[in-house]
Amino acid sequence: MTALLQYLLKMSCSLDFNLKEYGYHNFPRSLTKQDKQLLSSVFHEADDGNKGFLTREDVKMAVAEIFGYKPSKLETDQLILKFGEDIYGSRCMKLAKFMDAMSEKLMKSDEDQDIRHTFMAFDSQCRGFLTVEDFKKAVGHVAPHLPMYAVDMSFRELDRDGDGRVSYKDFEFMMKYNLAEHI
Repeated sequence: MTALLQYLLKMSCSLDFNLKEYGYHNFPRSLTKQDKQLLSSVFHEADDGNKGFLTREDVKMAVAEIFGYKPSKLETDQLILKFGEDIYGSRCMKLAKFMDAMSEKLMKSDEDQDIRHTFMAFDSQCRGFLTVEDFKKAVGHVAPHLPMYAVDMSFRELDRDGDGRVSYKDFEFMMKYNLAEHI
């Protein structure tokens, strides 16, 4: 059941909150092989016409693809200025510099950010915990055909202390739980 919960919860939409004001901070992480493959793949997809470099607009599309938001003109200009080079009279970004720029952004990202965003999306009343009603509403948007008894059973599994509430700590534990390690 935990694997089903993880799948359903990860499918939920993320919201763009600034969580630093609530005491959450980003901790640097290292880049994985999959991250590097993703960056290379996105570069080649955004390289309209296979020019070997990204224009300012291509960079905006690539950032949107990787991070899920359209960067502002200022952010794009800063990336191009810092990592770009002059090609045919305008600032553009080659693959190596794109990898450097996006690696820097990815390493600054918080690996728990998706969990917090998912929890906050489920916690529609901003109470800091989930009720069975919050859970049913969120799961109903993500998997509307899932039977309610399965949703109730999943909620009871999450509610480890049986108080009718799922705290962020319980939610985070479930999202990070690796069933394979415990069998």
